[in-house]
Amino acid sequence: FFVQARPRLSASSRRLVSPVCATRRLCGVAGVAMTSLTHPVAWIYAPLALAWICFIISVGSPERFIDWDWLWLLFRSTSPYFWSAFGVAFSVGMSVLGAAWGIFATGSSLMGAAYRVPRIVSKNLISIIFCEAVAIYGVIVAIILQTKIEPAQQGAEGLYDMYAMYSGFSIFGAGVTCGFANLVCGLCVGIVGSSCALSDAQNSALFVKILVVEIFGSALGLFGVIVGIIMCGNVKWAA
Repeated sequence: FFVQARPRLSASSRRLVSPVCATRRLCGVAGVAMTSLTHPVAWIYAPLALAWICFIISVGSPERFIDWDWLWLLFRSTSPYFWSAFGVAFSVGMSVLGAAWGIFATGSSLMGAAYRVPRIVSKNLISIIFCEAVAIYGVIVAIILQTKIEPAQQGAEGLYDMYAMYSGFSIFGAGVTCGFANLVCGLCVGIVGSSCALSDAQNSALFVKILVVEIFGSALGLFGVIVGIIMCGNVKWAA
């Protein structure tokens, strides 16, 4: 029963060590901030930094902080085909990102647990299939959105009419809705699938129970697909 005595530091040594400890704490906080979207850095400091950058470059006019008239002209002059293409790219890109993230989380846990318990591999492959289905959702919606794009004529001032702008914004909104829904769905399915593999390795009776949770999580992506298809249903590029 021996207790190791902590060495007593002098005052000068404590002054030397304290900045090192503070630096380590700051590095730890920065690491948490980079990995957690709920940290104030993501929701407070980032918008403040963006506002500071806008102030530095004096968006639109050097006399005002933000020239709203210039921004509205820029927004109005943007081609609806840009918004349409961005919506299609956002749909498939964010969906694939969510699927890849989910497969990474599930696959790493599955392979690590299967090293000791090989029986879990065949059953838990369904989690990988659920994650891959998220990417398929995005591809399907992207194909549907691409078929909605039609040629439109420009007006006298080089601007498109309200029908073309409405169509571009509708396709953009549908792609963003589907992309974000599938991104969150992929993360949800991946994390639950990882827990399912680890739980199944400890107790095989937990597999079916956690699989029910995973099925409900995979349904989140279908909500984005349904809403995205409805949003682009009334697309009409000309009167």
